[in-house]
Formats: sequence, structure tokens, C-alpha cells
Amino acid sequence: MLTFAPALPPTPLVQKVTFYLTNMVSRIFSLLFFIALSAPIWSQKPSIQRADPTNWWVGMKNPELQILLYGKDLKGSTVRIDHPGVSIRQVYEVENTNYLFIDLHIAPDTKPGRIGIALSKEIQVQKGGKTVTETAEALHVYELKVRDKKPQTIDSKDFIYLILPDRFANGNTSNDKFADMADTASDRQNPYLRHGGDLLGIQNHLDYLKELGVTTLWLNPVIENNQPQTNEGGAMRSAYHGYGFTDHYNVDKRLGGNAAYKNLIDAAHNKGFKIIQDAVYNHVGINHWFLRDQPMKNWLHQWDNYTNTSYRDEAVFDLTHGSVSDFNVHQNGWFVPFLPDLNQANPFVAKYLIQHALWTVEYFGVDGWRVDTYQYNDLDFMNQCNNALYEEYPNMFITAENAVSTAVSQAFFVRNNLYLPFKSTCNSPNDFVFYNAINAALNEKFDWGRGFNQLCTMFAQDLVYQDPNLNLTFLDNHDMHRFFSVIGEDMRKYKQGIAILLTARGVPQLYYGTEILMKNFKNPSDAEVRRDFPGGFPGDPANKFKASGRTLQENEAFDFVKKLANYRKSCSALHQGKMTQYIPQDGIYVYFRHNEEKTVMVIASQNEQDKTLTTKRFMENMAGFTKGKNIITDAAINDLSQLSVPAMSVQVIELMKG
Repeated sequence: MLTFAPALPPTPLVQKVTFYLTNMVSRIFSLLFFIALSAPIWSQKPSIQRADPTNWWVGMKNPELQILLYGKDLKGSTVRIDHPGVSIRQVYEVENTNYLFIDLHIAPDTKPGRIGIALSKEIQVQKGGKTVTETAEALHVYELKVRDKKPQTIDSKDFIYLILPDRFANGNTSNDKFADMADTASDRQNPYLRHGGDLLGIQNHLDYLKELGVTTLWLNPVIENNQPQTNEGGAMRSAYHGYGFTDHYNVDKRLGGNAAYKNLIDAAHNKGFKIIQDAVYNHVGINHWFLRDQPMKNWLHQWDNYTNTSYRDEAVFDLTHGSVSDFNVHQNGWFVPFLPDLNQANPFVAKYLIQHALWTVEYFGVDGWRVDTYQYNDLDFMNQCNNALYEEYPNMFITAENAVSTAVSQAFFVRNNLYLPFKSTCNSPNDFVFYNAINAALNEKFDWGRGFNQLCTMFAQDLVYQDPNLNLTFLDNHDMHRFFSVIGEDMRKYKQGIAILLTARGVPQLYYGTEILMKNFKNPSDAEVRRDFPGGFPGDPANKFKASGRTLQENEAFDFVKKLANYRKSCSALHQGKMTQYIPQDGIYVYFRHNEEKTVMVIASQNEQDKTLTTKRFMENMAGFTKGKNIITDAAINDLSQLSVPAMSVQVIELMKG
């Protein structure tokens, strides 16, 4: 029986269905009672409905596998597997008799193939007026495959493009909605409902992304979200964002399903792209299949009364003064009422989630992970999950979402240089500290500690990270106000932000549409910053995927991103070079990216007047260089001793000798 937090009473629909089923079961039971003397009663016969993971692979570095079997009346069954190299370590019975958890050992020399998981158990039946014992059996065919996926390395050489699939492009209108799903709506006129974007739509526009200079795609979650609409802020909303999983092993069929995801990834790889999948470990959707018949009560975090998380990261990283109660509320409270909070301290839950991550890499071929709501997960579990991925794929890129405001808090949840009893193994944060600093800097007038000084101070705190070059930097994303709106639709500030994003340390990420100046604030809701990409849907009046469909200003923005992003691909100094910054003076911020191959100088001005910059101050980085090239304008610079700095400008200069 499904156990929800006490503050979540059954909906009227659930009450009606329960009443109907109760009466139906009662009638069936009465019928069986009258025919019991002449027919067997198979109420305890085991039947298998599903096994997760849906398949596995031989040759994994970790030879252990735990299979979740779900069906009916599995408790009390004897489990047999007859396949050379595969042995049963242990079978676990849990509170719910419809589940078994089976620990297997897969020897290194095991051959791939189909194996039978056989269940048998003795049951009591009535025959001829007597109770006799018979053996009932059930069989599930399980496949072990050959490993063939080799994830590509994602690091500071990459330029990531974030796509909300439902809002990017519709490649197949036949999968926009389905009558058999909990939410049957699709309406582009309603900002809160699904709009029909899908994986084929993304695949159809890979050449656009290639032209822009993108190397890596990060998609908001693609896993099935068979969720009903929920009332949020007085409006009924679809789970188009994807953060409420209902079946880990199926991609949402409104996006095209597993086949479409495989096709997209294969096509992307063939064009030189990498793929980041959005992981959600902390919670699931309230319609998840295993919550309809919960394996055990502590599969979820349980409270006497519904308890929401506090959303306060201090409760987690404050190891000096923090209270245990605040820690528990933050970690174990639910994110929202319709996203039940998984109990990762339960070893069966932890194994289920970890194996799904491994399965996803091998089945689909994803190259990296972005972990949603990282700080709300059990910290030991997250290290287990990270380490399991690293064991199989040592160079796996895992970036953690923590919407925090300080470098110490952000560093706490990733590999860091802090002397603390807890050490995270995650190798990258979503750099919200960078996001906060650059948006504040561009909106402030230059002054002591303000304007570009905010960036200087932020970068100075990089000493807390083990490798700040892996920080995922961004100007906006699906949860934030659109960048172009935040900076007052000022093209000068736009170019400064883009240039700093693509030349400073870190792994830069661009939110879909930022390159064509998509705008809006999250008012009245985040749907305003998740509008459809113009031209991605049938009937759109303009196609912004093509230069001919963009305005002059939109093409100016697109071309600016394209110019720097493609230069970045070939500039090793922007990938692995050291970053040396100089404290901003007179409204001008200067930093260098440099290695043995190249030196790149970045100059950004917050002055409303043109200035002349004397460069003697920067000789530790400029000594030996006599000329340069402005990468943005292609203009040659023949005298580096004094540089002209136009008002509110940014320059990216490759320095040259001789």
C-alpha cells in the first residue's frame, strides 16, 4: 500500500478508484469462495511484472548487481539462476510481499546472453475438497549485454548549451499528448502546459548548435514524468520541466521515448557533440510506479506531519555551530508536496539510484551528469554514487546544482581545499557564485567593492576549490531571470557578459535562446523564462534558427557568441591556461589567460567615456609581446604600450611576439 506523508490526503479521484477497487475485490472474493471446492486457489502464486535494472552488462569493474523484482506474491519464493559465471549472493524479502531484491555476482569471464530468473514456491490449494501443496513457478528472462560505451571527457575545453526539450523544437507532432497519461494536455497558448517540444526537434537543429560553437548539450530531464497537473500559485501546471520522475527506465514518450533519445545521442556524437543528462536523486514524482505499491515504509522520508525542506544550505555546511534539527529538516524534508523525498540512507534505495545512473551511461551513452538539488541529497549517498560512476568511467564529469551565495558553501559540496571531516567527491559545481557576481557586477556602477570588483573578489576565492577550471559557469538558466532582461537589454553589457563567460576560468554554459536575446523575468512564474524557441514549432511566424529570421540585433548577438565560442575551441590558453587578474582600476578590469602556447588579454570597461590604458602595470604577463589581434573585430594591434578602451566595451586580444 502506498504510504504518503500524512499531510497529503488522497485526492477525490484516488478515493473513487479505491472505493471501486474495494467493491470489485469483494465481489471477486465472494465468487472464488463458492467455487473453491472445484478449482485451485492461486492467490499466492508468484508472478513477475518487471525487473530493474531492465538489463545489465558483463565486464563491469564492479561485479555486483542488485535486481529489484516486482510482481505479485513474490515473498517466500526460492530464486534460481542458471548461467555460467552468475551466482546469487543473497535474496532479500521486504515489507511488501510483491518485491524481492536479489544480489548477484557476475564473474569477469561471464558471457553475455539471456538468463532466466526462476521463482518457485510451495502454495496451498484446494482440490477435490482437500488442501494440497503444489509448487508454483514464475520466470523472467533477463539479458546481460556487452559493454560498448566510452563516455567522452567534458572539461574546460567545452561550451555547454542548456535545452528545455519541451520548449525548444517540435520534431514530431504525433507525440505531443497521449490519452493514457495522467496529463493529457498540450497547449502552446498556455505557458504552464506542455508545448510539444521533443528530442527529434533537438536532433533536427544540431547544425545550428554546431555553427554557434557549442560542444556539449545539457538537456533538462528526459525521463518519464507521468504526473498529473498540479496547482502551483493558483494555476494548474504540467510537469513539462521533467523533474518528477515516474519510471526511471523510460524516457518520456512525449519526448519520443528511449529510441528517440538513443537516436539523438548517436546523431550528436556523430557530429562531435557530448551529452549531459540531468539527474534527480533527491525525489521522484508522486505518480512514480513504485510509490503505487511502495516496497517498504522507509523508501521515503517519513514525518508525523508534512515537513518541507528549509532550503537553507547553512544547515548542511555549518559544521561548527549548526543544529542537528536544522540539518534533518533541510536534508529529509520534502522539496515540495508533490515530489516525495527518497530516503537514500535505505541501502535498497541507494542501490536503485546508483545502478540507474550506471545503466543510463551504458544504455544511452551519455557523457556527463548535472545533479539536480545536490545539497538536499544524503551526502554519503552522493559520494557513493559519484564514486560508482568514477569507478566505471574515471573521467566522468559530474556537476552539482547548489543555489548558494558563498564560495565556501559552494566548495563544501564539491572537491575542495577545505579542512573538514566531510569531503565531497563531486568534481564540479554549478557556479552560482559566478552567476551572482557577474549579474551584480554588470548592473552596478564601478566603485570600491562594486561593479567589476565583484568579479575580482569572486575569482580571488577560487582557492577553496580543488579545480576551479571545472566550475560550470553561466549567465542564466531555466530557474533564473533571462540574462538580457537582467542587464536592462543593454547590448554593451550583453557582450561583456558573454565575453567574460567564454574567456574566464570554468566550463561555460549558455541557456537556450540567450544567443538570440530571448528575454523575460520570472513574473508571474518561471514559465516566462521558458518560452518556446521561435522557429522550433509548426506555424511560428519567424524562424530564429536562421539568420534570415533574426533581427539585426539578434544576428549581432548570435554572431558575437559564435565568434568567441569558435575561437575558444582552438585556444588552449582558454581551456587550460592559468588565469591572472589585476585589481580593477579606473573602471577597467583586466585579466589574462595564458600558457606556453598563447596569452590572451581581456579588457572590460564600465566607463561611460573612452579611456586610454597604459599597460606597464601588466608587464608580468605582457613582457616580450609587441603586438596583438583583437579577436572580436579581427583588428591588428601594433602598439601594446597604450591601448584604446572604448566606453562600456570588452576586448579579447591575443598577444603576439615579433
